[in-house]
Amino acid sequence: MYNTPRNSENSAFTLIELLVVIAIIGILMSLLFPAVNSAIDAAKKAQAKNDVTQIATAVIAYETEYGKLPNTTLAPVKVADDWLKALGGSNISSLNPRQIVFIELQGSKKGKSGTNSSGEFVDPWGTNYYAAFDDNYDNHVGVATSGGTSSNLDITKKVGVWNAQTNSRRQVRSWE
Repeated sequence: MYNTPRNSENSAFTLIELLVVIAIIGILMSLLFPAVNSAIDAAKKAQAKNDVTQIATAVIAYETEYGKLPNTTLAPVKVADDWLKALGGSNISSLNPRQIVFIELQGSKKGKSGTNSSGEFVDPWGTNYYAAFDDNYDNHVGVATSGGTSSNLDITKKVGVWNAQTNSRRQVRSWE
């Protein structure tokens, strides 16, 4: 007639039950990680595509303003050096005397694109961007399609920008 206290063995979880719950959580997490990594990679690729489009647009805007493409001695060139600073409006009087900002340059961070410590514009994975210009104004420019720097495709554009990724899922090109 009076209440007996509940036996602690009946109200607690057993070790087996806890292990089963942990195993189920582990299985669910293992199913979730590939989806998260795929979403992160897709976001990085979208950022890289945005970058190459912005660089190409900045070069075209530069040409519209000054009546010439940036001077380059080698084609293709790494998106760096003086002409990148000139597109960013830096004080390079011979390349951008009006100091017009054609593209905003920010430092790269882990998983984000931008300029690295060497002054090179890199994609979200840390790989360099490259650009080729139509220096002779025939509306044809040689670009690389395999992620390298050797021109193996002729496109009908004034400028082509791409990243030097060897992983085809991470390659982006301004002409596509």
